Amino acid sequence: LPGTIVPGSILNMYGPTETTVWSSVHRLNGAEESIPIGRPIANTVIYILDSQLQPVPAGVPGELFIGGKGVVRGYLNRPELTSERFIADPFSKEPGARLYRTGDLARYLPDGVLEFMGRIDHQVKIRGHRIELGEIEALLDEHPTISQSVVIAREDVPGDKRLVAYVIPASNAEVCVPDLRSYLRAQLPDFMVPAQVVRLDSFPLTPNAKIDRKALPAPETVNAPQTEAAYVAPQGDLEAQIAAIWQEVLGLQRVGTGDNFFDLGGHSLLAVRLHRQICDRFDRQIPITDIFRFPTIQALALHLGGDQEEPEPASGLHRAASRREAMQRRLQRRPR
Repeated sequence: LPGTIVPGSILNMYGPTETTVWSSVHRLNGAEESIPIGRPIANTVIYILDSQLQPVPAGVPGELFIGGKGVVRGYLNRPELTSERFIADPFSKEPGARLYRTGDLARYLPDGVLEFMGRIDHQVKIRGHRIELGEIEALLDEHPTISQSVVIAREDVPGDKRLVAYVIPASNAEVCVPDLRSYLRAQLPDFMVPAQVVRLDSFPLTPNAKIDRKALPAPETVNAPQTEAAYVAPQGDLEAQIAAIWQEVLGLQRVGTGDNFFDLGGHSLLAVRLHRQICDRFDRQIPITDIFRFPTIQALALHLGGDQEEPEPASGLHRAASRREAMQRRLQRRPR
C-alpha cells in the first residue's frame, strides 16, 4: 500500500489516552509482516519491563511502560486506580517523574523498533499452560466464515477454567463449529482450542465503544448448538446414566449419544473426573484410556455393555502426531 495506492507516507501511531494519545510512531515501508508501533516520539520514553520492573532484553516480551512529558496526572476522583496505573519512574533523575503502566504486551525488535503483542490481561493460564488469547483470536479472524471473534477464559464451574470463543459470522456465512475446531486443531495445541464456540450477532460494548468482555453471555444462555450433528437422545438406562455424568462433568444441559466428549470441551483433566464418576456410578473399574478410545456416549455404552469392537489403535497415534505437529507450528510462530 505505501508508495503505490497512497501517494506519500503512512504512519502507524500508538499511545493511550493516559499519555496524551500519541507515544510512538512508525513509518510503514510495505515490507513488514506485522506493523510495529515504532519508536518513542519526542519528550517520551518507553520501557519494556518484567514483573519486577526490570528491563527485558530485545526480543523478550514484557509490559510496556510510558514516561515523559505526555503522562497525565491521573484519573479524576479515582486515587486508587491512579496509584495502581501510575508509578514512580525508577530510571529517571527528574524529581517526580512517573511511568504509566499500559497493560500492553510488547517487545523491542533487534533494530530498536517496538512491536505490540497484545494485552497482559488477555493472557490466561489453562491446565498449566500460559495462553495469549490474541493468538487464538487472530486465527479465528482469518477463517472465511468469521467476521470477528473474542476468546475469554470462563470458570462457570469452580475449578474448571475453560476457553470460550465468541464469534460473529461473516456476511452470508454459516459457522460450522466442528469444522472450526478442526481448523484450530490443525494450527494450535489441544489446550488452546476453545472448549465452546458461541455465535452472536454482535458483541456487548463499553461506553468507550470497546468490546465488554465481562458482559459476554454464558454459553448455556445462548441458543447456539455446539455441534452441527443432529441430536440423538440417549437410548436405554445405560446411555441415560452416562449422558447424565457427561452433562455434570462438562457443565452442559444436553448431550447427544453421538457427540464427541472432546469436541464438547472435554480435556485430560475432565477425562479423569469423568472416569472416576463412571467407575463410581457403575461400581466397576475400567482403564482411563477407555475415555479416549470410546469418546461418545454410544461407543462407551456399547463397550461397557460388552458389544463394542476394539477401535483401531492408529487413530490415537495419529491424534498424538497431529498435536505434536501443531505444537511445532506454534513454536515456529513465536518470536525468537
